[in-house]
Amino acid sequence: MGKTITEKIFDSHRIDSPFEDVHVLRLDGVFCHEITTPAAINDLKARNKDKVFDPGRIKAVIDHVTPAKDSKTALQGKILRDWARQHGIKDFFDIGRNGVCHAIFPEKGFVRPGYTIIMGDSHTCTYGAFGAFAAGVGTTDLEVGILKGVCSFRYPASIRVNLSGKLKAGVYAKDIILSLISRLGVNGATNKVLEFTGPAAEGLSMEARMTVSNMAVEAGATCGIFPPDEKTADYLWSHISGEYKTREKALADYKTLWSDPDASYEAVIDIDVSELEPLVTYGYKPDNVKTVREMDGTKIDQVYIGSCTNGRIEDLRAAAEVVKGKTIHPEVRCIVSPATPDIYSKALAEGLIKIFMDAGFCVTNPTCGACLGMSNGVLAEGEVCASTTNRNFFGRMGKGGMVHLLSPVSAAAAALAGHITNSKIYTKA
Repeated sequence: MGKTITEKIFDSHRIDSPFEDVHVLRLDGVFCHEITTPAAINDLKARNKDKVFDPGRIKAVIDHVTPAKDSKTALQGKILRDWARQHGIKDFFDIGRNGVCHAIFPEKGFVRPGYTIIMGDSHTCTYGAFGAFAAGVGTTDLEVGILKGVCSFRYPASIRVNLSGKLKAGVYAKDIILSLISRLGVNGATNKVLEFTGPAAEGLSMEARMTVSNMAVEAGATCGIFPPDEKTADYLWSHISGEYKTREKALADYKTLWSDPDASYEAVIDIDVSELEPLVTYGYKPDNVKTVREMDGTKIDQVYIGSCTNGRIEDLRAAAEVVKGKTIHPEVRCIVSPATPDIYSKALAEGLIKIFMDAGFCVTNPTCGACLGMSNGVLAEGEVCASTTNRNFFGRMGKGGMVHLLSPVSAAAAALAGHITNSKIYTKA
């Protein structure tokens, strides 16, 4: 029986199986940010185990509330900052150099095909876009990862998602993953890996693949993984050129990770993306999904474009194309947050920042703050936001607020109209 890509990664990283179906894996990376890691740091100190397994394989960033908004968040940053300096963690991204973790770490080349990565953040599954097994973990597992460089998992079952067809104008990666989540439900892939294959999956850019993988957890999945291919090698080339003489050699290596033709899957789901139209969430669960057309006219108070889901340069370019030369609705406030300094610089050089500002957007520094209702875009009770983020839980972006998740293009269209509207009328065919 053949193996899936995830099974191959497990088999190559397993160092122990102390119990049936418990597999201790060697980690290639332990990633940290200032919201979840300080608790792990403080507990390790309390246990007299304030050590790191390998400072070169630990990456850290201050990104969730940046700059700090109050003394409490300043303390969170200080704990992580002092710890990183103490242990010589050179890949620590402080204010001014920092970006949203799931955007800046891949951008820096820290995520590679076949890697195992953990982080105290549920959207760590984003890194599956590179053919890595990456999972969000709790404090205890994070502590063990920091201290020993290992983490235990159950052997994962995989669901294969075959993507075929061609996306229509106005339809994007966000619509693909929303469609899948609505089909599976928020628990439909719990403790499983979603493996994305097919011609439409191959056609997605690395940015789009990260969008899809990012929201795999919203269907309960541990990871959402793509087979690494030419696009993966191209994206990583500046970081891997010292390891491979040519991109072709890198690709040949990556192909050894691909799932075998006779690999076993728990289920196979076929999605013809050409049948999709722009989608948006309603209610308070990511599987509450309707077409934008069905939600047309839903009033909003705020638009947010950014986050680890849709704050990359591709997202900003698409949204800017919609608002270029236009002005946002006078009763709507709009925020755009490029996910990393590099993305911000590119957007500035390409004139995208000016387009957004001329349209009436507030452009902020890279931050996760609005997404989890902590800073830079928090909603008041009863307010509604059209957002490119990944969760629409009750109060997610502010106590009593409502969040509608949608693509950057649909969000930009809403910004102009003052309500959710069919984004296709603003795009070129």
